[in-house]
Amino acid sequence: MNIVFIIDQVYRHGGIERVLSIKANYFAKNRDNKISILTTEQKHKKPCYNFDDLIFFQDLSINYFRDKSYFHPLNLLKSIKHLFRLRKVINQIAPDIVVVCSHSTDTHFVPFINKSIPKIKEFHYSKFIEEKKRNKKGITFKKLFFLITDYVESKYNRLVILNPDETKYYKSDNTIVIPNPLTFFPYEVSNLSNKIIISAGRIAPVKGYDLLIDIWGIARTNIPNWKLHIYGDGNIDYIAQLQRKIDKANLQESIILKGSTNEVKNKMLGASIFVMTSHNECFPLVLLEAQACGLPIISFDCPNGPRNIINDNNGILIPLGDNELFANKLVSLANEKELLITMGKNARENANNYNVEKIMTMWSDMFERILKERSN
Repeated sequence: MNIVFIIDQVYRHGGIERVLSIKANYFAKNRDNKISILTTEQKHKKPCYNFDDLIFFQDLSINYFRDKSYFHPLNLLKSIKHLFRLRKVINQIAPDIVVVCSHSTDTHFVPFINKSIPKIKEFHYSKFIEEKKRNKKGITFKKLFFLITDYVESKYNRLVILNPDETKYYKSDNTIVIPNPLTFFPYEVSNLSNKIIISAGRIAPVKGYDLLIDIWGIARTNIPNWKLHIYGDGNIDYIAQLQRKIDKANLQESIILKGSTNEVKNKMLGASIFVMTSHNECFPLVLLEAQACGLPIISFDCPNGPRNIINDNNGILIPLGDNELFANKLVSLANEKELLITMGKNARENANNYNVEKIMTMWSDMFERILKERSN
C-alpha cells in the first residue's frame, strides 16, 4: 500500500507528531508498503521522534507566517504555492491513500486534488470550541467559514475523530472513531512511593496551568512534603506569567516548571499522581501514558476527552473550574496509599486497551474498506 501522510512539521514535540511516528512506523514495518510524509515547514530540521529509515520525507518549504492569520494576503499567496506544490508531489507519488494529520490550510484543498485518490482527515482537537460561534445569532464571517469547512469535510472519504462524544459536532456522516494509540507501555510501573505529583503537556492558557497553581496553593498545606512538577514548553509569555504567579505565592520550593523532556516516561515512573487542569481536550494522550505507568489521575471533567479515559476506578474527575474540590481530592488521594495503589493498578489495565496493535488494526481495516469502496 502506498500511503502519504501530510503534516506541517515533525521537528517539534507534540501529540500529533508523536502519533504520526507510531502510525508511519507501524505501516513501514511491512516492507510492501511505501510510506511518505510531506511537510510544509520542516526548515531543514531533523524529526524529533524516530522514524523508520525507509520512510520518504519531502518538505514543500511553504513556511507560512505563523504570526499572521492564514487569511492574511501574504499567507494567501503562500497557500496558492502550497496547493500547486502539493498537487505536483501527490501526482508524482501516486498514493493509494492520503492522510491529512495537521490543521493547516491543506485541509481545505486536499479533497480536491486528484479526486480518484481516497482522502482521510484526522482531528486532534475538540470541535466543542466552535459551538458558541456556530450558534451565534446573525451571519458572521466565522459562520460562513464554518459552512465552507463543513462542505470540505464532507468531501473526505473519512474523518477520523478520537472519541464518540465528538460525533455530534460534525455535519457529514463520514466520521469514524479511532482513538490514538498508546505511545509506550513500560514493563515496570511506578511504585507510588515518591511524593511527586506530575503534569505534562504543551504550556498554553487552554491547559489551565494557572488554575493548577491556584489548586496547589490550596492543597500544599495539607501535603507539605509533596512537590508538583510540570513538564512541557510552549507559549513563552504564558510560561513567564506562570513563574511570576508561583513566585508571588511563594510556591517556588514546591512547584517547579521543569521545561520539556524526552524522558516523560521516566518522569512519570518517578511520580505518584498525574493531574490535568485543561479547559478542553479531545483525547489527551498524556493521560494514557500516565495510566500506562500506573499513575492514578485527577483531572477536570472538561469537554470532551478525559471522561473517555478516566472513570471512578482509575482516577477522579472534577467539575470544570471547581478548584476547591480538586485540591481536596488531591489531598485525599495523596494521603490514602491503598486507594492510590488500587487506582494505579486499574489505570494500567485501562491503558492496555489502547495498545498499538489494537489501534493500528482499526486503521488497517479502515484503509481496506476505503480501497474496496473505491474499487466498487
